[in-house]
Amino acid sequence: MAYAFIMMKATTKHAEALAERLDELDHVSAVNVVAGDWDMLIEAEAPEVYDIIQSVATRVRGFEDVDDTKTYVCLE
Repeated sequence: MAYAFIMMKATTKHAEALAERLDELDHVSAVNVVAGDWDMLIEAEAPEVYDIIQSVATRVRGFEDVDDTKTYVCLE
């Protein structure tokens, strides 16, 4: 099983609504609205890293309220 954390910056003031939409994506296990340099921390898990990149990281960037993302794949 592969795991990743996706840090996301949003351009919306309605972070909770965006978080609910993101939480519906395949392989997303949790979406957390956070304070700091990033607006959300998305937790993802899938059988392969490729699945996370394709179904989560790529789709997250497709949301119009998403300004930037950074994906961290867990090594263990």
